[in-house]
Amino acid sequence: MATDPTEQYQGVGRRKTSTARVLLRPGTGEWRVNGRSLNEYFPRILHRKRAEEALRVTEYDGQLDVTVRVNGGGVTGQADAVRLALARAVLAKDEEVRPLLRRHGLLTRDPRKVERKKPGRPKARKRFQFSKR
Repeated sequence: MATDPTEQYQGVGRRKTSTARVLLRPGTGEWRVNGRSLNEYFPRILHRKRAEEALRVTEYDGQLDVTVRVNGGGVTGQADAVRLALARAVLAKDEEVRPLLRRHGLLTRDPRKVERKKPGRPKARKRFQFSKR
């Protein structure tokens, strides 16, 4: 596959209320997340490892520049959204890694969202204290 300068791959990932768009280009492994470096945007090691998991598993780390636009939700939701978007972008680049990504659970969107608050209750499932008398 030729490394032409306009060659780029993209993927979109979502988790809870976070949405991430990832652009992959051939390069040296530089990360930009909302204009900042990966270490600056995700200070926790856990979030960084989660975000870059697809590159580690497919052994593309250090070969591709990653540009991410992410918004909504909290840090963990954003890291997981980046994880899914990156896996989808890697899949767009190389379809042969699909079984590998699938085996590591990187192509499955986590459907869990916050449950809505119900009327007559303080939260979604919690009930007010019962009083017998």
